[in-house]
Amino acid sequence: NFPALNSQFTQQTKHILVMTGHFREDRVLCAKLAEQAERWEEMATTMKELVGMLDTDQEVSTEERTLLSVAFKNIVGSRRAARRIVGAVEAKESEKNPNGQHLQVVAASRRKIEEELCSVCMDVLNVLDYSLIPNSRSVESKVFFLKMKGDYHRYHAEVSSSQGGTDNDQHKESAFFAYCKATELATQLPPTHPTRLGLALNFSVFYYEMMNDIKKGSSIANAAFECAVEELDFLPTDEYKEAALILSLLRDNLFLWQDNSHEPDLLVEEACEE
Repeated sequence: NFPALNSQFTQQTKHILVMTGHFREDRVLCAKLAEQAERWEEMATTMKELVGMLDTDQEVSTEERTLLSVAFKNIVGSRRAARRIVGAVEAKESEKNPNGQHLQVVAASRRKIEEELCSVCMDVLNVLDYSLIPNSRSVESKVFFLKMKGDYHRYHAEVSSSQGGTDNDQHKESAFFAYCKATELATQLPPTHPTRLGLALNFSVFYYEMMNDIKKGSSIANAAFECAVEELDFLPTDEYKEAALILSLLRDNLFLWQDNSHEPDLLVEEACEE
């Protein structure tokens, strides 16, 4: 009877903590402290604990989802950057001595980074699929988390594409469907809404980078830009600044795609998570 009693006690304690709000407040405070100290792994763990304590009918707040998103964006961002740097070194070593010891060491380092990157992506996707997306109630939350799902499948596909195999196709397909579903729902949001604009930005990058379809990527980015810029001047100052930032990123990509002569790493994505 002890396991059952312990389980019952845990559920009762969980309910009390969540209902009083103390647990959520404590987790948010800890996450903010971790953010200031740039302890991204600790920040992500803290927010996962918060999500895990919520009942199925409870939705994370805008502040909570922002903290979760920022934590994982920094964890993945550092590994994506590290992978690009080590990959460039590996390419140079391969040119100098394809069979050299240095190349083997660099390649091993790159594989380690890729393993970490894929592990983090799957961690995020599990939280999205089993908690955040099913529990979302508002259209904005659904779009936000579906976009996030598309992003992390895309990050995983970046690694998978260099390794070959069917895993790459699976993550590309999952990213595509997540972005498509988010785009369908996003029509219910204003054209200047940061979540809708951020989705268009990253979906257009997906088409260019993963699908090698510059025409479709440009079409998505251009349509989002033109629809939003018409209403930009009617926004309050705070909303204007946030929308204008993402519009500038869309414009930058469209400019880079005009002659198709840039390096892929010059592409810009959403600089801030709402």
